[in-house]
Amino acid sequence: MATSRLIEALREEGARLADTAEGLPLAAVVPTCPGWTLRDLLRHLGGVHRWAGTHVREARPRLLTVHDLIELFGAWPADAALVAWYRAEHARLVESLTAADPDLVCFTFLPAPSPLYFWARRQAHETTIHRVDVESAAGSVSSVAADLAADDIDELVGGMVPRPGARLRTSSPRTLRLAPDDPARWLLRIGVGAVVTDREVDAAEPAEPADCTVRGPATDLYLALWNRRGVDGLTIDGDASLLDLFREKVTIRWS
Repeated sequence: MATSRLIEALREEGARLADTAEGLPLAAVVPTCPGWTLRDLLRHLGGVHRWAGTHVREARPRLLTVHDLIELFGAWPADAALVAWYRAEHARLVESLTAADPDLVCFTFLPAPSPLYFWARRQAHETTIHRVDVESAAGSVSSVAADLAADDIDELVGGMVPRPGARLRTSSPRTLRLAPDDPARWLLRIGVGAVVTDREVDAAEPAEPADCTVRGPATDLYLALWNRRGVDGLTIDGDASLLDLFREKVTIRWS
C-alpha cells in the first residue's frame, strides 16, 4: 500500500472518528475497549498522534520515554474542548506526514520500507481500529475498506506478532493460516519461541497444510483478529482453538 494511500486513510478515518465522537457523551462506554470511556479513547489516540508526530517532525532517533511524554503532553484539555483537541492533534499529524521528507530518518519499532512509511502505516491502522471503537459506542459500525483491512493484517501478523515479547506461544509447533479474500495469505508458525510469519502471495493452493485455516472477507477477518467482532461468518478449517488462542493472546496496549 502506498504511503499516500495510508496518509489519506489516516485523514479519513480520523475525521470519521471525530464526527462520531461529537454526538456522544464523553462518559459513553466503549464496549470494544473494556474499562474505557470515550474520554479515555480520545485522550489515548490524541496522545498517540502527538507522540507519533513528534518522532516525525523532530526526526527523533530514539523512542520517546514516559518522562518525555509527560513533558510533551502536559495537562489534558477540558472535556468541552476534548474533541476539538483531538481534531487538532489528528490534523497536525496528517500535515506532518504529508510534509515529511521521504528520506526521513527517525525511530521506528516495526519492519518497514522507510520511517515515513512506518509512521503513516501505524497511525492509519491505529486510527482505523479506534474509529471502529467509537462507532461501537454509538451503536453502529461502518465498514473498513478491504485494502486497508488486508494491510493491517499484514502489519499485525508480519510485524507485531513476531516480536520477541509477544505472548502468542504453544508448547509444540502449530500453524495458523489466515486467508482473506485477497491475493495475500499468511502462515503463522507458532511454538515455544517467537512466531515466524510467512507471507503467501498468489498461491493457488498452499504448498503446506495448516493446523487451522481461517477464510473470509478481509474486513471481517481483520475485525475478528482485533477482537472487534466475533468469528461468525468466517470459515474455520481444522483446530479452531488456534484462532481462539490468537484472539486471547494478541492484544496491543499503549497508555
